[in-house]
Amino acid sequence: MRVLIVGGGGREHVLAWKIRQSPLVTRLLCAPGNAGTAEVAENVAVADGDIEGLVALCRTESVDLAVIGPEVPLAAGLADRLRGGGVKVFGPGAAGARLESSKAHAKRLMQRYLIPTGSSRTFQDFEDVANYLEAQQHYPVVLKADGLAAGKGVVLPESLDEALAAAREMLEGGRFGDAGRTLLVEEYLRGEEVSVLALTDGKTLAVMEPAQDHKRIYDGDRGPNTGGMGAYSPPPVANAKFLADVEREVLVRIVHALAREHVEYRGVVYAGLMATRGGARVIEFNCRFGDPEAQAIIPRLRSDIVPLLDACAIGRLNQVEDLEWDPRPAVCVVMASGGYPASSHKGDVITGLDEVREMDDVHVFHAGTARQGGDVVTAGGRVLGVTALGDDIAAARDRAYAAVEKIRFDGMQFRRDIASRALGR
Repeated sequence: MRVLIVGGGGREHVLAWKIRQSPLVTRLLCAPGNAGTAEVAENVAVADGDIEGLVALCRTESVDLAVIGPEVPLAAGLADRLRGGGVKVFGPGAAGARLESSKAHAKRLMQRYLIPTGSSRTFQDFEDVANYLEAQQHYPVVLKADGLAAGKGVVLPESLDEALAAAREMLEGGRFGDAGRTLLVEEYLRGEEVSVLALTDGKTLAVMEPAQDHKRIYDGDRGPNTGGMGAYSPPPVANAKFLADVEREVLVRIVHALAREHVEYRGVVYAGLMATRGGARVIEFNCRFGDPEAQAIIPRLRSDIVPLLDACAIGRLNQVEDLEWDPRPAVCVVMASGGYPASSHKGDVITGLDEVREMDDVHVFHAGTARQGGDVVTAGGRVLGVTALGDDIAAARDRAYAAVEKIRFDGMQFRRDIASRALGR
């Protein structure tokens, strides 16, 4: 089987690493890839947003299965174009990707199909949202850009003044560009965040092990939101009852909702949840593997991932055996470049990777990296995801941070408290 992975981040590297292990794969391409994917796949210089270029690549290379990593090409309809050309695709079409590309659309689906979530109002005019915010009795609230904002489109103002300033920046100041032209004001849910992902062919679900992401840039969940500074799997809060409730009340209902709305959905449905005192509540849905959640979840998957992806693409997930998991926890620590998330520095040489390669049960998944001569250099905001497995979360965490300490590049930053909430429990 000839497989193409679309994307060039840490999520795509862990997918390439796992797909390469399958005996079913005869050739593996990654477009555009990074310095890490080049070690397990053939990088092709086609950007993940170049729809026409990717369609042509699949045709000229006779690709059997395309696995689309990022949300932007999914929202742009890449899966629809490839399926129309006879390529099997893991990833929803544009209609399915609206689950992520429009937060207002997702909220309407949740309300219509009784999927547990927080209250929400949608605005496009600053005066309207200002009147609504002034009437609120309790802060913080959640301000969320409707469209795609690379995981950074959420603001949690602690006061009315902060909320008004943030709303003005979004609606009138263009803080998130077109993604912020429509604004959601949502109920602030208190609890612990959990991510539960499932593979689906639109009829059958294969639920993956849960994870917990760390969005804020600084320790103690301080500072602005990022695309994710680390993750671990499984979080203790996601016990058997919690996961059973999520499968029944969230995942089954959203797949049913999509089918009722005549949306053919084949790929990942990602539920970002808050574990509240009243049970699981959906914060948002994503239409692809999380990053860095995938770097914590996929290394624990013992099953061959290729038959799973292929079965989703052709609508036969019910014919695949149940997923088999490594019982050991995994912890992923993201190393970011200087200035992230506001900016990033490129071209800084990364050292220590060969040293980490010798460590047992440690994997370094590249995100913003490139080859420059004989060196691996930084090429983006989030640079590396260092993942380790251990007999328990403490052991996995210690091993991950021991690996992080061996890696160096100018301006590097990382959180030192990934998975600390689990240890505190």
